[in-house]
Amino acid sequence: MATETAGGDSKAAIPLDLPRERSLVCVEYPGGVRDVAKMLQTLGGEEGVSRIYTDPTKRLELYFRPKDLYCHPVCANRFSTSSLLLRIRKKTRRQRGAPEAEAPPRVTYDMEVLGIVSTIFKFQGMSDFQYLAIHTEAGGKQMSMYDKVFLLKPEKESFFHQELPLHIPPPIFSRLDAPVDYYYRPETQHREGYNNPPTSGENLIGLSRARRPHNAIFVNFEDTEVPMQPLEAAAQTWKKACTNPMDQEVEEELRKLFDIRPIWSRNAVKANIGVHPDKLKVLLPFMAYYMITGPWRSLWIRFGYDPRKHPEAKIYQVLDFRIRCGMKYGYGSSDMPVKAKRSTYNYSLPITVKKTPTQLISMHDLKQGLGPSGTASPRKLASNKYKLKDSVYIFREGALPPYRQMFYQLCDLNVEELQKIIHRNDGAEDLCTERDGWCLPKTSDDLRDTMSLMIQQTIRSKRPALFSSPTKADRAKEQLMFESGEEEEEEEEEEEDFKPSDGSENEMETEILDYV
Repeated sequence: MATETAGGDSKAAIPLDLPRERSLVCVEYPGGVRDVAKMLQTLGGEEGVSRIYTDPTKRLELYFRPKDLYCHPVCANRFSTSSLLLRIRKKTRRQRGAPEAEAPPRVTYDMEVLGIVSTIFKFQGMSDFQYLAIHTEAGGKQMSMYDKVFLLKPEKESFFHQELPLHIPPPIFSRLDAPVDYYYRPETQHREGYNNPPTSGENLIGLSRARRPHNAIFVNFEDTEVPMQPLEAAAQTWKKACTNPMDQEVEEELRKLFDIRPIWSRNAVKANIGVHPDKLKVLLPFMAYYMITGPWRSLWIRFGYDPRKHPEAKIYQVLDFRIRCGMKYGYGSSDMPVKAKRSTYNYSLPITVKKTPTQLISMHDLKQGLGPSGTASPRKLASNKYKLKDSVYIFREGALPPYRQMFYQLCDLNVEELQKIIHRNDGAEDLCTERDGWCLPKTSDDLRDTMSLMIQQTIRSKRPALFSSPTKADRAKEQLMFESGEEEEEEEEEEEDFKPSDGSENEMETEILDYV
């Protein structure tokens, strides 16, 4: 569309036609573009830009040296916009035969709307340090080590035995690419009479406050006696926290659970009682002590009960089970339909958009909505909110565990074949050992092998394509039958095909820290 103005009047209105069917994406490139093909290559090509555009959680990366594996990118933020991409041509014609000072030139503008820009990527961050694979020799000469440290093609054995200077690249770069104000906290001022906690100073780094102890009693397998009652501080702490009728009901429910069986894991308690986690941290030390070593490690045991003196307590022993993965088992970790609990690839990096912040717990939630004037319906609602699924502590044949590492009690292995392995020495339990408890030696290994075969059969039914090769499947089965209980380290890639239950935790790592 063209319009003509005398003297180049820029205030003239120009009607435009908007091609709404054509939506465009704009990238504000931080550099002068001389070659469009090379510019696209620094962004990953059209395919790379399209892949980032379809994933709103990713940021667009720009590599100034796209062929260098050590090149650290700069990242662009994604914004929504309502802009137009215009093509404007200005044509100036001067009248022939007229003096230049008197005759104004005829100016014509040709304008075309190429499309509507709905998304724009802006490079707003700073460029991070770049790390090059070079070595500076004694004379100051720099030597490139790129071809000597990267395996770009199959090489002979001599390639791996060549003499090279030590080359250790940084494991990770800065997680931030925008400057932020860091507000240092002033030195903590404690009350008069405060004493630092009795903690070894070897690895102590600036406690901002003293830990809040929950007064739990820890017992090792070697200890000769077990506590008969809680600490006075634990009783007083629970008395202060027990402020409403619902707390008293939870206390009675937990007391009944320990009457039914004297040993429980925290996840098993959370699957049977709906209680806020903060309240449970205070209640458990009031009802039981915590075993940190031996066959009942990471479990809560009723006061006065010593499982080392009761052979029937072998059914309450803990089994640390980890799903085996690897090509020798017939499937890799990326093929496993069980989500990894933690992943190195979920580490917060500049190339990912920040996740939405978690919702804050309100005072209503913390108190479970249970005041003196609380009604019955909010109580049930709050109770169900914190209750976990029983799959976090019970193993069933045909069902996959919610996480790749689980802590099961032997009585919660609801499979007849597994129970036969556990009860092989019923009536002949003579000695309780730290490794096997009251069970026969290698019982845990036999349980893991059998459970691994069951897991393999379950995965086979969910993903038969993984076992399409009979030779591969048979070889994997043989490996499972004759392998010991040693597990390979897990790869941390995740799959979303199987949604795990909420709340499964590594109790050995978390519970001790909660009560120190």
